[in-house]
Amino acid sequence: MQSTRITLNHIRKVKKQGIPLVVLTAYEYSMTRILDQSGVDILMVGDSLGMVALGYDSTLPVTVEEMLHHCKAVRRGSERAFLVADLPFLSYQSSPEQALNTAGRFLKEAGMQAVKLEGGSEAMALTITKLTEVGIPVMAHLGLTPQSVHQLGSFSQRGKKPEEQDRLLEAALNIEKSGAFALVLEHIPNELAERITHKLTIPTIGIGAGPHCDGQVLVTHDFLGLTETRPPFAPDYLNLRTQVQQAVLRWGQEVREHHFP
Repeated sequence: MQSTRITLNHIRKVKKQGIPLVVLTAYEYSMTRILDQSGVDILMVGDSLGMVALGYDSTLPVTVEEMLHHCKAVRRGSERAFLVADLPFLSYQSSPEQALNTAGRFLKEAGMQAVKLEGGSEAMALTITKLTEVGIPVMAHLGLTPQSVHQLGSFSQRGKKPEEQDRLLEAALNIEKSGAFALVLEHIPNELAERITHKLTIPTIGIGAGPHCDGQVLVTHDFLGLTETRPPFAPDYLNLRTQVQQAVLRWGQEVREHHFP
């Protein structure tokens, strides 16, 4: 396991080496320490924190200031993993200049090494080019893009129809040309993820996209069973929610019966 900070050079090599990238989300110091010391390659401060840490109904209300606050905590807790921050909704879509100003804050103020943007439009490709030209690494995100949930209509799987599959492949190729160093593929058919992965030279990171991607990412709260419901692609490795509840109930009973302390 690599002991020094993971860099882009390492991430670029893994696709050729056939070593899958291990990616999890992180939002605060203590859990970051555990994940970082457990060999996770990339820690992503996702705007999913809006739902699992802040109690929002979607990722849309998350602000830049909220993201920066959590990114700083993750940076303090991490010594090894490559750190990526999601740019929140409407903090980068208006123009490449807006995206540059926002992304720059995450590198300068929070110590992140890269940012992640959702979408594969021509405008987004231009934004990726703008950021990478000034030295800001960009991870892209296609398929189910949670910031577009109202336009998509649901959190259901994307890329089922042949025409949509062709659009996603074309978008992936344009994203690579624009300079993105990696691409998240969320909740798309396995065969489409395999097709995109084989066409690209940059690594793909799947979440609900099957076994053929160059890495896998999960929301840590889903992975550990801390959320009330898991998405269908989250494995049942652990159910911390139940374990924590049982521990609290036991301790509470001991307090009330004067058995503690």
